[in-house]
Parts: sequence; structure tokens; C-alpha cells
Amino acid sequence: MARVPAATATTMTAIRTTLRRIRRALPPAPRATTRRRRPRDPHPAVEPARRARPWARALGLVTVVVVGAWLGLLVVGNVRTPVGPMNTTMTLRPSLTGGTKINVSPLGALELSSHHAPVRLDVNVDQLDPDRAQALVDHPERISGLQDEIASDVRRGTLDLALRSGVAVVTGATALGLAVYRRPRRALAAGGLALGLLAASGGTAAATWNPNSVLEPKFSGLLSSAPSLVGNARSIVTEFDVYQKELARLVTNVTKLYDVTSTLPAYQPDPTTIRVLHVSDIHLNPASWKIIASLVEQYEINVIVDSGDTMDHGTAAENAFLDPIADLGAPYVWVRGNHDSRETQRYLKGVENTHVLDEGKAVNVGGLRFAGIGDPQFTPDRSTDKAGLPSEEAAGQRLAAALRAQKAAGTPVDIAIAHNPNAARETDGDVPLVLAGHLHHPEMEVLDEGTRLRIEGSTGGSGLRALEGDYPDPIETSVLYFDRDTHRLQAWDEIKLGGLGLTTAEVSRHLPKENQPGALQSPSPSGTSSDTPSGKPSGTPSDTPSGTPPSTSPGGATTRSPGRP
Repeated sequence: MARVPAATATTMTAIRTTLRRIRRALPPAPRATTRRRRPRDPHPAVEPARRARPWARALGLVTVVVVGAWLGLLVVGNVRTPVGPMNTTMTLRPSLTGGTKINVSPLGALELSSHHAPVRLDVNVDQLDPDRAQALVDHPERISGLQDEIASDVRRGTLDLALRSGVAVVTGATALGLAVYRRPRRALAAGGLALGLLAASGGTAAATWNPNSVLEPKFSGLLSSAPSLVGNARSIVTEFDVYQKELARLVTNVTKLYDVTSTLPAYQPDPTTIRVLHVSDIHLNPASWKIIASLVEQYEINVIVDSGDTMDHGTAAENAFLDPIADLGAPYVWVRGNHDSRETQRYLKGVENTHVLDEGKAVNVGGLRFAGIGDPQFTPDRSTDKAGLPSEEAAGQRLAAALRAQKAAGTPVDIAIAHNPNAARETDGDVPLVLAGHLHHPEMEVLDEGTRLRIEGSTGGSGLRALEGDYPDPIETSVLYFDRDTHRLQAWDEIKLGGLGLTTAEVSRHLPKENQPGALQSPSPSGTSSDTPSGKPSGTPSDTPSGTPPSTSPGGATTRSPGRP
């Protein structure tokens, strides 16, 4: 009987040993199989793809975050808030350039280069609140406190918009992440990344915030209402705690526009500001005269300056085109361009209210002293041999000598005029401002000796030459604002209208650098002090122009081909 338990024990021991071996053998089986399969993978290109997969996943996550955040902003990210007497809607939008856009329906829009970040602030002026507007009418003393009220409204609306946009961005990115990945952890990662991107964008906007951008707005829409919204030159130059005051001015003017249903308010410039309308390169476009007459009335222009190429071929048959100059409503100062003949010049001398300048002749018109020289070349077509740069420089040197003679005689010139910029540059240091044309696109440049060179675009949209290109050239002109006491440039408005067949209008306000907040006074090219008894900046040229970016922007000069200037 003792042997039976021993056999049983041996059997059971053998069974247990076998089971243990089986259990030990089962778990490693998949790992062994995996280790064996990897070396035998018939597709060696799979490994690089696997190594690249994290980058693809990261790119996919960023795409989900950006799209989800954008959808969230579209659906939720706006705030309706009162700003003074206006009801507005504030919205954040993705943007490559940033900035602020104020939509004033039905007048158009104001664009401000307020910040540089991948988000843009859109402010839509929805409607005038009749109760708040009536309260301002009944209690005009409240206008004085309107700027503080507006600043408080904007601050409150911006804070509310930031909070709501944060929620919208996180919610949109998280929801889209959940729909794409179906994993809560991935979805939460997308939401967190979206919040981080929004915070970074907000930090960038705060770091690049420029409250003085309201000084140089870009207005598009109804041209006749633009000056009222932009404001007059004297007030912009002298009021340097500008942001709240100019914002108050904007809202007040918009209130007036909405309060008047049938007639837009007329522009009321400061009576002490001299306003010069600079035109050039009309090239026989009859529409230019109507545009110039409208601007003379709207801006209450004191003097019109034409820097040449009024004609196209300079023939006697074209002379009748010049007759409307007598009825434009302001004195007309003119110099000959390379498309204007001596016959054109003789005819213009007989047109009423016209001052023809040549060989440095100087005249006093509208409170300013002008001197100019006609273009030494006459090149109405390609068959004419062109003397080129030397003749232009020689003409500019004759003009510069005349300017120095005027100064020595105690009658310094305020503005010189030459058609070709090459001639105009020769006057550097002898006059505060020189006007030119010829290039068919506007530029503003401060020369080495301090003279400011203003090159005007084509006020005729390059005339019939505009049809040579794929798109019509714009009609361009500018209004220059001068201090009546110092005769120095305060500001200028660039005006751009759509060319043939187009109906767009755009006005951009610009300030010389020395007239911007915090600028230091600088001596004028003539050596006189730029300080005035009242302490106002005189507008003397500075080392760099303001508000003239190389391409657009707000007021950016067009870079279309001028055809044949």
C-alpha cells in the first residue's frame, strides 16, 4: 500500500511540471513570433515610413487644431457690445497681417495697422442706438466725456471678446480632435494646443500694439465721406494723446452720418490749414477734370499743382482739352512734362486762373510760394530720341540755382515742381518740398539733405495707355496739408480711384515722421528752426517718410506698370 501513494505522487508531480511548462511556454509565444517576423519583413521601406509617422501625426494634429480653432471662432467668437452711441460686433479672425478693420456700413471700412499677429480684429458698426444718440443731442456737454466712455466700452468689449474667443478656440479644436481621433486624450491635447496658440497670438498682438495707427487709417468706400471720418490735418498733428481722442472723433462723426439720412456731412477743414491738391500725368483723360473739381469742392482746396504730362502728344488739336481748368474752382499751377509741348505751354498761359512755371520762375499762390521748371525733353512717342538723364539733371540744377537766388533775395520758395524725379532730386537741400510725377505711381522720399520728394501717380489713370495692360491703372492724386504760419507739410492724404470701368475709392492718411507722437524737432533744409512760437511741429522733412510701405498698405502705392510715362 505504501507504493501507491508514491506512484500517485510521481504522476501528479509530472502533471504539475508539465502544466508549468505549458504556462511558461504560452505567454512568450507572441513575442517570439514578433521577433522572428521583423527580420523576415519583405518590405524594408516600411521602417522609414514608421520613423516619419510621428511627423505626420504632428502635422495632422496641427491641422486639426487650426481648422477647429477657426471653426470655433466663426461659430462663437464674436461679441455684441455698445461703443458710445453705436451698437457694434467685435470678432477675431485668422489673418496673415493682423491689424484692425472697422466696417461702417454703408459707408465703407477703416483699416488700421494696429498690430502684427496672426489674428485680425473686426469691428462692425451695426446700427445707431437712437436713445444714446438722442441723449448726446439733448446733452451736448456729454461729448467732452465721450472719449472716456468709448475707451471703457472698447476695453470691456475686448476683454469679453478675448474670453469668449478662448472658449471658442478650445471648444472647436477639442470637438474636431474628438471627431477625428476618437480618443479623449488626443482631443484634449488639440484643445490645449489651440489655447496655447491663441495665447501666443494675443501676446504677439500686445507686444506689437500701435495705438497711434489711428493717425494713418486706410479708408475704402464712399469717397465723399472719407474726409469726415479721417479728420482734419491740424487736429491730427497737434493732439498727440491721440488714441482715445481720435477714437472719440471717429464715433462722433459716424454718429452724425447715421443721424443724417439723406445728406452726408460736408468736410470742414481747419481754416488755418493750406490745402494743396497734387495732380500729374492726366494724359488727356477728360474724366480727370470732374474728379479734380469734386475734390476741390470736397476738400476746400486752396491750390492745384499739376506736375506735367497733362497732354499726350502736345499738338494744337489737343489744346481745347485744357479749357476746363478755368472752372475748377482753385488756382492752377503747372509745369511742362515730356508729353507737353511748347505750344501747350503757350496756350496754358492764356487760360484764366493758371500759373505756368518754367526756368525757376516763382509765384505766390494760395499762401505758398512755388517755383518750377519744365521738362527739357519732349517725347510724345517712341520715335522721338530721348536726351536722357543728363538733360534732366541739368534742368534740376538750373531750378536749384533759382531756388538759392530766391532765398538770397529774402523770398524763399516753399514748394518746387519738376516733372521728372531725376530733375527734382537736384533741388535737395534748397527747398523743403519738391513735387514730381512721370512714374505713374506715388512715392514719398526724404532726400539726403532733408528735402522731401513727393512723386504723384497718374491722375488720368495713364489715359488711353491704361488700355495697354491687363488691368486699368488707378486714378491717383493727393491732398497736401500745410501749416499757414510755417508753410511746412503737416500731413497728406493719398486718394486712389479705380481705373476705367472700376468704381472703387480709397483714401489713406499719412504723417511726416516728425509730426508723429514723440518725434523730435529737426532743422529744415533751409537752415531755419522748425520750432514755431506755439510749439507745434512744423512738418520739416525727416530722415524717413511715414506711412509709405513698399507695397500696400494702407495707403500703399500701386506697383502696376505705368506703360510709357
